[in-house]
Amino acid sequence: MPTRRSFITNTLKVAVIAGIADPFSYLMAAPKNKTAPALKLRVVLASDGHYGQPGTDYEINHTNLVNWLNKEHAVKPLDFIVLNGDLVHDKPELLYELKTKHLSRLDIPYYAVPGNHDHADTALWKSVFGYEDNHSFETKGIPFIMANTSNAKGEYICPDAAYLSASLEKYKNRKTVFIVLHIPPHQWTPENTFYKECPDILALIQKYPNVKAIFHGHDHSMDSVVYTGNRIPHFFDAHYGGNWGTAYYGYRVVEINMQDEIYTYQVNASKSPVLNTQKL
Repeated sequence: MPTRRSFITNTLKVAVIAGIADPFSYLMAAPKNKTAPALKLRVVLASDGHYGQPGTDYEINHTNLVNWLNKEHAVKPLDFIVLNGDLVHDKPELLYELKTKHLSRLDIPYYAVPGNHDHADTALWKSVFGYEDNHSFETKGIPFIMANTSNAKGEYICPDAAYLSASLEKYKNRKTVFIVLHIPPHQWTPENTFYKECPDILALIQKYPNVKAIFHGHDHSMDSVVYTGNRIPHFFDAHYGGNWGTAYYGYRVVEINMQDEIYTYQVNASKSPVLNTQKL
């Protein structure tokens, strides 16, 4: 698939940082005769379905996603799913159809935050999903702070600082906090021209050591991790739709065990055998 950015090579890290394991650790075989540790929380983050995008198999892509996630849940239970933006492609009226036709088939609760292609204002988002575009929730003592990074015109914006500050303060006594933002708030390299530079937001987040990770969509070609402040990992989950990005469709799993250790890995759900293809 084509991509509108080159792969970042000089900022990736694979060391265990802030209690989060190497994203590729799932490739390691589990020791035999060892009981899997009990989990406090297990969730999936998936982004960029682009339902309704012309020239794509968006109906098939969404049928596949629901089937993959229901199977994931049946094999190893999930607590919920987070859909991290660009649920539809430039037609906000399709949000209702997407919810009724596909998302209603999920066997697991789900939450969603807008992306720049959703073109949804607060009122529309609430009418479809029952909560506003800036929305936080807590499950089993672990909060997820979800913030909008776009507007109804599809413009890139920084997260609402007042909302984010209030949410971080609300959960300041929790051991682990996660933030979900469709568009990354930092340009790691010059070619990240479709990221949004938000230094004040990053400075605010850095004040809260219990923020363990930030999760992003938007960049379909990214399925790895980069860092801000030498502390906070920013994880990407590629895409499950659209016409560009990684050569596979997939999603990210996050698991937290009873000792509050955090592990995350990317799933190649479409099992595409070809990776990192280029046309010169």
